[in-house]
Amino acid sequence: MTTLRHRIATDTRYVLLGFPTAVMSFVLVLIGVAAGAGSAVAFIGLPILAAAAAMARNFADVERVLLPDVLGRRVARPRYRQAPSEAGWFRRTMNPLTSGQAVLDMLHAVVAFPLAIATFAVTVVWWVGAIAGLTFPLYGWIIAGLPEFHGGLPELLGLGSDSTTFVVFNTVVGLLFALTLVPVVRGAALIKANLAQALLTRPAYDEHPATVRAHRLAAAEF
Repeated sequence: MTTLRHRIATDTRYVLLGFPTAVMSFVLVLIGVAAGAGSAVAFIGLPILAAAAAMARNFADVERVLLPDVLGRRVARPRYRQAPSEAGWFRRTMNPLTSGQAVLDMLHAVVAFPLAIATFAVTVVWWVGAIAGLTFPLYGWIIAGLPEFHGGLPELLGLGSDSTTFVVFNTVVGLLFALTLVPVVRGAALIKANLAQALLTRPAYDEHPATVRAHRLAAAEF
């Protein structure tokens, strides 16, 4: 039971917290890419693109730190090219664009956004449905006693319009939400996490302990 609670808590946290992160990442990176590409011929666009790549890398680092708890296995941070120690300011400014991973980081910021919306909506609906339905016997009778009450959904389905049918029907619906809550939220979290794994990580092997330090460095850099 403790493992099940930990699993649903981890998956729910990952999906819900990932939504505002995805919104910020999508907006900032997309604006940066659009502004940088549009003014690249005027030179000023190149530093803007580099800044967008740096922001995408930071958001990707946050995602990489969260992935092991959801996937149940370690993932490694791809290697980013470092600017030479003797590089000038322009080379250092443009360095975020010199790694091939930069394109994948920015791509993830864009394509993960609609997925984050969908998984967030599904997770919220299932949690609300489960909580509201299981607690419906506590307040359903009050709703059924209102003068404007006409039977609700059970009456539309031809099941009856009495208060007992109304309360039992909604409680059963809530029970169905509760029984499917774990697999549905788990599925939502895995869909989101698998996309991030494909675009933002490389395999982590036990013989490379540096991958553990990579997670810590990723968290410290953001």
